[in-house]
Amino acid sequence: MKVFRGLPNADARAPCALTIGNFDGVHRGHKTLISHTREAAARLGITSAVMTFEPHPREYFAQVSGDLTRAPARISNLRDKLQSLADTGVDRVIVEHFNAQFAALSPRDFVEQVLVAGLHVKWLMVGEDFRFGARRAGDFAFLQQMAAEFGFEVHALPSVEQDGLRISSSAVREALAAGDFDRASRLLGHPYSISGHVVHGKKLGRTIGFPTLNLRVAHKRPAVMGIFVVQVHGLGPQPLAGVASLGVRPTVDDSGRVLLETWVFDFDQQCYGRLVRVELLAKLRDEEKYDGLDALVAAIANDASQARAWFARHASRAISATDRI
Repeated sequence: MKVFRGLPNADARAPCALTIGNFDGVHRGHKTLISHTREAAARLGITSAVMTFEPHPREYFAQVSGDLTRAPARISNLRDKLQSLADTGVDRVIVEHFNAQFAALSPRDFVEQVLVAGLHVKWLMVGEDFRFGARRAGDFAFLQQMAAEFGFEVHALPSVEQDGLRISSSAVREALAAGDFDRASRLLGHPYSISGHVVHGKKLGRTIGFPTLNLRVAHKRPAVMGIFVVQVHGLGPQPLAGVASLGVRPTVDDSGRVLLETWVFDFDQQCYGRLVRVELLAKLRDEEKYDGLDALVAAIANDASQARAWFARHASRAISATDRI
């Protein structure tokens, strides 16, 4: 899969079958859109492509308004989104920077400048509720008019449902917020995880007996926060068991920075710079602020005990680092 940050330059442009969306989480509904797009590309002998946006448009407008609570909680970071899109087999992904200039495009300018001139779209599929252009003035009926004028096909995909319920990023967020990872996995079509490179922290965990692997979380409002049972991929041939905190660490840090800290059981190797994937399996509790390190250490020890008990009940899941060989 080839990734373009913004529209391809003139030499890289090629006729394509395209689908457009935010694709937060790349859930089963998204995958259905992309499957139809790939099938059309194969039938027409052209490239399959996905256009997505960074930041999420609603996140951009929340930042402009100064009220970040209006931004949607983010299911996936850009790295994980791109990996999930690559897993679908699509040929190209265009990551369009959503900014004031892009937000100001009229629906017609979006079609002319982005779809026709910028991407050479020959076939397009969007969700039935797709809106675009300044003030979200463009809709599917307008796309049909533009398709007739500029000579491309356009199709709308009805909502994809599971057990009578619409599959959507909102439904995934609700499942994650409730700690229902089984439901989130069914909606996504894959287990929920967060990946990143291990970074240096304050080394506090090491001094209190719980050395952690730290991953930065770029978004202020991740879809999940709290303390979790996890398994970590990328440190060996099998996933390793652990317990993780995803949040702002109120007991030891007042910066508001979101961090994913994972204590991998019985594991104490230097992993800085390694790319790992932390799969969230069960939520233990919400994040809390404690009165001093002694209370924090006791809470972490209790979390670890609960996580080990969870793995004992689910013996087929991740294993301790000391049991790998």
